[in-house]
Amino acid sequence: MPFSCCFALPRLPRPGPPHLLIPSTSLSNQLGHKKATPTASGKGNGISLEAKQTLSSHLTTVFLPIVYIIVFVVGLPANALAVWVFLFRVKKKHPSLIYMANLALADLMFVIWVPLKIAYHFNNNDWIYGEELCKVLVGFFYANMYCSILFITCFSVQRYRAVVDPLSQLHENKYVAIALSVAIWVAVWVTTAPLYLYKQTNHVPSLGIVTCHDVILQDDVKTAAGYFLTVSILGFLVPSIVCSVSYVLMLRSLRTNASHPNMGKKRRKAVVLIITVLVLFIVCFAPSNIMLIVHYSLLLSGATNNLYHVYVTSLCLASLNSCIDPFVYYYISEDFRNHIKNTFLCRSQRLVDSRKVSSGALKYSKSIISDSAHTQSSEC
Repeated sequence: MPFSCCFALPRLPRPGPPHLLIPSTSLSNQLGHKKATPTASGKGNGISLEAKQTLSSHLTTVFLPIVYIIVFVVGLPANALAVWVFLFRVKKKHPSLIYMANLALADLMFVIWVPLKIAYHFNNNDWIYGEELCKVLVGFFYANMYCSILFITCFSVQRYRAVVDPLSQLHENKYVAIALSVAIWVAVWVTTAPLYLYKQTNHVPSLGIVTCHDVILQDDVKTAAGYFLTVSILGFLVPSIVCSVSYVLMLRSLRTNASHPNMGKKRRKAVVLIITVLVLFIVCFAPSNIMLIVHYSLLLSGATNNLYHVYVTSLCLASLNSCIDPFVYYYISEDFRNHIKNTFLCRSQRLVDSRKVSSGALKYSKSIISDSAHTQSSEC
């Protein structure tokens, strides 16, 4: 189940069947029989037939937890290793590495809460861990998504500057990147604070479950819709435009300087970066944020929303960025790639010396020592 509300749970008690749980401008709309669904206990705390089918379907009780298991199994060790490499193995902190380190930390902080989400779905979407843990899970999901988008945007702009003006790297100040990273963390946590201020768990008597951020009280619909529409536009659309402009200008600069002897390598790295970021945005971020905008626009207008299954799937895909990002670091950052190789190969100075003695290949041994010194990862 995604981390965003889809249907409003009305407070108004009534004996008859409820309307599809969206904001309604009149009591007659709420009691309309064309879109009515049966309720349990006669209290009117029901959900639409589509919502009921989705909450009890294999999509939410089988497919979604399997996806989250993949996210956890791949994302936890991969991001933990990335954070360890960035913090303790890389000696020279370039601005791009600082952004990637923060991105890995954001992914790790979300992944550690994923087991609760897995248990929730395997338990037929019945949340048993209390209101506070539900708020934490929801908050960390959105914090991770928008931190990821913003740090990828910063990294993209930094790579554009490196391609257009290579000499600027000589004067780059890592403290600017650190200050910008701190500002992003503060902005994201302030932005997600409203998620902790209203009720996230709600009882659905017709299914006998308590949902976590999947059903919203009708009194909170306008507040939630205004919040998510604003966050989606500022946290996704604006950074997407910045990334797109950066990559277009980067490709234009590479084409203009095509005769330069080093342009071939730079062009290949730029193309790999662009394709990787495009995949992240197209697969992970674009569907979820577009569906957030569409869903809450429909909710505010009072129109019927029949895209719940698409909405569920899109928000689930957003979590995949936590297990894709580490592979981005590996293919884009040569320093990160060398440190990972040395870590798994345990290329210590002692091992290098033993190879030197046993092989007798002095030239080969010197090259290994030189590589180890260059990456500054001689310890296992």
